[in-house]
Amino acid sequence: MRTSGRQRRYKLKSEINVVPYIDVMLVLLIIFMVTTPMMKSNVDVNLPQADAKSLQDKKDPVLVTVKQDGQIFLTLPGTEKEPLDADALKLKVGAFVHQNPDVNVLVAGDDQGHYGGVVKILADLQQSGVTKVGLMAQPEQGKSTSNGRK
Repeated sequence: MRTSGRQRRYKLKSEINVVPYIDVMLVLLIIFMVTTPMMKSNVDVNLPQADAKSLQDKKDPVLVTVKQDGQIFLTLPGTEKEPLDADALKLKVGAFVHQNPDVNVLVAGDDQGHYGGVVKILADLQQSGVTKVGLMAQPEQGKSTSNGRK
């Protein structure tokens, strides 16, 4: 009777190889460590100031100005600035945009004004059918333009 290595029966191992799971866990740990600082929810925003280049548009935009006390002024291309209430603004801007669908509408809010007034105007413009709305800002005074930061 010859006993060779081939005839022996191998016992099955009932162990789990955890090395691949540890590798995956370490990769996930690194990903979470890198992405967690990027998920800050409290960012200080100063909306009225911007260091952005001005938009170059061939057509004159419609300008809606919201003063500090909530007064609304409308400046259509080729006309003077006129004071309006919210309902008249919706009607006039809606009619003008219906005739000129490619025109941009810019909203200029006062730096010391209430943010709620600008948001209400944006909602009114959306209800009147305006699709291209932008917010106006003044460049910061004394800001260096060579590297973008001072």
